[in-house]
Amino acid sequence: MAFTLDDVEFLTSPRGAAALAEVAALPLAGDRIADIAAVRARYGEHTAVLVETTLLRRRSAQKLPGAQGWLFTDEALQQATAAPVAAHRARRLAGRAVSDVTCSIGAELAALHGSATAVVGSDTDPVRLAMARHNLADAPVLLCRADALAPITADTVVVADPARRSAGRRRFDPRDYAPALDDLLAVYAGRDLVVKCAPGIDFEALGDMGFRGEIEITSWQGSVREACLWSAGLAEPGVARRASLLDSGEQLTDAADDDCGVGPAGRWIVDPDGAVVRAGLVRHYGARHGLWQLDPDIAYLTGDAVPPGVRGFEVIDQLPFTEKALRQALSTLDCGALEILVRGVRVDPDALRRRLRPRGGTPLSVVITRIGTGRAARAVAFICRSSRAPATRD
Repeated sequence: MAFTLDDVEFLTSPRGAAALAEVAALPLAGDRIADIAAVRARYGEHTAVLVETTLLRRRSAQKLPGAQGWLFTDEALQQATAAPVAAHRARRLAGRAVSDVTCSIGAELAALHGSATAVVGSDTDPVRLAMARHNLADAPVLLCRADALAPITADTVVVADPARRSAGRRRFDPRDYAPALDDLLAVYAGRDLVVKCAPGIDFEALGDMGFRGEIEITSWQGSVREACLWSAGLAEPGVARRASLLDSGEQLTDAADDDCGVGPAGRWIVDPDGAVVRAGLVRHYGARHGLWQLDPDIAYLTGDAVPPGVRGFEVIDQLPFTEKALRQALSTLDCGALEILVRGVRVDPDALRRRLRPRGGTPLSVVITRIGTGRAARAVAFICRSSRAPATRD
């Protein structure tokens, strides 16, 4: 739904705060008709914003754990940076004055104000700015309405998080972001600039737009969250790509050793964190942890030990991949719950699992991958025991 300034004024008033506390006590789950009717009977035209705000606050709990009393729009919450990711970025900017030129409802500002020397937030949306004023009421942050492409500060690091959705649909071309990425790079050329982008952004396209800094890929809770562009003045010398794994605290850059060999499967297969794969640092990760690749063009690693805290797949059988051979091998091993990982081979894991119909009592994992190129290429299936259950993702 679309919030208005009048809605924000009501929600931040004593009556609105009391109403939100009352609505927060309702289940609002499953069939909400009775709950919504009760709210409407008491608060009339404010029903929609009360219910929506309550539901958004519940959705925000894991992503923004310190924001229980915040105000959101649905789109703003979707785009808001998860608190651990924002905190990681703020640590890199500690001791600097920062201007967030797309501040929205204030998620980045909440992380920045504790370590930056000064923080300014601006946005073109008056409703989101009003929400940010409420959300950051106790923080020493200056907020103003301004276009991101019309600089209002000097000698600050500029942080931008351009919108990558429109009417609920993703924008994949960075020139279609709002504001467009090429425009941001042009307007702030020569300034220290940090831009949050979609993790799947085309690295070559960035070069075509003149970007020459560092691309950082960040993961949290087992999934890739974003690509962050750091202009040359903020990048570590000699670093063009970085993977930051917030779950383990590990960081890896393309300046590290990438002397990673290729060979047959060892005791374990490791599927590197998505940030490592997306940043193109699989060989660097393998070299750091004493692993080697199954194939030079495939992102699976293997070795005789698993890096600390990392999930691994212990190989118990290896066979040329055919459904018939795999089904027979799994049946012999009394396979029950089955996890299938695929890379380099056209196989739909869910469809294959349904066709295999494992009915035993032993949980197993199967890693299916291509080894070799050209006429020598072959699909291989590794039947494994996982070192732990699959990670849950939000």
